[in-house]
Amino acid sequence: MEWNHISVEKQEGWALLTIQRPDVMNALNRETLRELGQALDWVEAEGDIHALVMTGAGDKAFVAGADIKELRQVPSSEEAERLASRGQALFSRVEELPIPVIMAINGFALGGGCELAMSGDILLASQNAKFGQPEVNLGVLPGYGGTQRLARLVGKSTAKYLCLTGEMITAEEAFRLGLVQKVLPSDQLMDEAKKLAGLLASKAPKAMNYIKKSVNRGAEVDLAAGLDLEASYFGVVFNTRDRLEGMDAFLEKRKPRFQGE
Repeated sequence: MEWNHISVEKQEGWALLTIQRPDVMNALNRETLRELGQALDWVEAEGDIHALVMTGAGDKAFVAGADIKELRQVPSSEEAERLASRGQALFSRVEELPIPVIMAINGFALGGGCELAMSGDILLASQNAKFGQPEVNLGVLPGYGGTQRLARLVGKSTAKYLCLTGEMITAEEAFRLGLVQKVLPSDQLMDEAKKLAGLLASKAPKAMNYIKKSVNRGAEVDLAAGLDLEASYFGVVFNTRDRLEGMDAFLEKRKPRFQGE
């Protein structure tokens, strides 16, 4: 499929999704969000995509935020709430995809860009990446999940500090806080993201799906409920052909050939 503001390149077992608005630092407008939703539909429908890398075009920004010109024209608080709910639903879809999502953050990830990045499973950042939720400087607050995901990832106090001050932080600081998993030289970022995507694409798809569900859902309940959830999912994947293939491959000292069954 072809879109105006994004591109999707299918690789062997995984796909690369790039937000293509470098002239406005890949800012998110309604059309871009709509196309992102369509791309997620396409990725899921393909059936043989087992990992997704998301990044921004150019070398300055992953996504520098929402399209402020468009936001300035929102006519009412009711429409603003609907806009936020639609963005939240889209980013929750990213978070809940049955495949791992790698965010290759190649520059500014501010506002909606930081919110989109946080909906991924593994965040890789270039050394020049910057993160922040500067919405307070516009007289508003994060609306696409920023206050919620940031608090869950870095803790309430740090999330409040970042959202209240609008301060930008470096990739190294984001790593220290646990917001990103690796910081890489700019010229190595995409190679590392692609390498990781290829590695994940070789794993058992259903096992990865239920790992995501177990971590995401378990983090929102008490330990006992989370352990029950984990045991239930363990039982589900035990009834797959890939479980037999993985164990047979281990015993036979060969690489497994997972089929997603």
